[in-house]
Amino acid sequence: MPTQPDAGRKPRDDEIDVFGMTHQGLVRKVNQDHFLLGSLRKQMQVLLTSLPSVGTGGASADERVAFVAMVADGVGGGPRGEAASQLALSAITRYVANSAECYYATDTADESFLHNLEEGARRVHADVLAKAEQDRELKGMATTLTVWLGVWPRVYLLQVGDSRCYILRKGKLTQLSRDQTMAQELIDQGALTRTEAGRTPWANVLSSSIGGGQNAPVVTQVTNEWGVVWLLCSDGLTKHVPDDKIEARLKEMTTAKQVCEALVQDALDGGGTDNVTVIVGRAVPKEPV
Repeated sequence: MPTQPDAGRKPRDDEIDVFGMTHQGLVRKVNQDHFLLGSLRKQMQVLLTSLPSVGTGGASADERVAFVAMVADGVGGGPRGEAASQLALSAITRYVANSAECYYATDTADESFLHNLEEGARRVHADVLAKAEQDRELKGMATTLTVWLGVWPRVYLLQVGDSRCYILRKGKLTQLSRDQTMAQELIDQGALTRTEAGRTPWANVLSSSIGGGQNAPVVTQVTNEWGVVWLLCSDGLTKHVPDDKIEARLKEMTTAKQVCEALVQDALDGGGTDNVTVIVGRAVPKEPV
């Protein structure tokens, strides 16, 4: 019989099954996606990332306070998209790590968490704009930014752009994030159906981004549970892999690593026209030690 943990018990480090990976795809010459997985203690302990350097300091042996997963998908030709996504993830990582003390307060109101994450996104937006002003070669760079911050049993989701967050709960896949694209805006206004929107150029035009003309971060709070599967991804996955296929993969997963590799391969098999990044995580109970 599988272990049935206390619903309120925070997962131990060895009970977190999480993995992330990014692939250049089959067409693009540069990978403009970046991702990061981290464990927040007194300082951020980076577990896995595509970034060359983050610089959050040494790891602490103290109890885990929060877990962080991030995806950024750069926009702009040449080096601009890659620079924007790398800068955004590095900046938001430093912001979260430097604000670690606020996550120790168990009575911290949700509104405070939501405000702090939204403010973090606005600061990162300002950082990217400032960098673009300093370096003419980076002018016009922008990126999406999706951040998953878990403070058991709460999850705080920050989104700017169209990198998605999904949840598989009780066998049903749900998209928690809302695409910040011109196509989605037209869907919301009733001007286009979802099927029509997917065929228009507006599907690839962001209505909000880090470093772009419009910046409208959205932060939401969700309750986490044992056995729930979380997925963060860039649109390089969803361009080629429909939701029903993603749901089937997550239902059949053996490990986070296995399903990430399978989904990335699905995107490549579907054409691989874009960079693709996937993060999958879940809390899996183990027998008592």
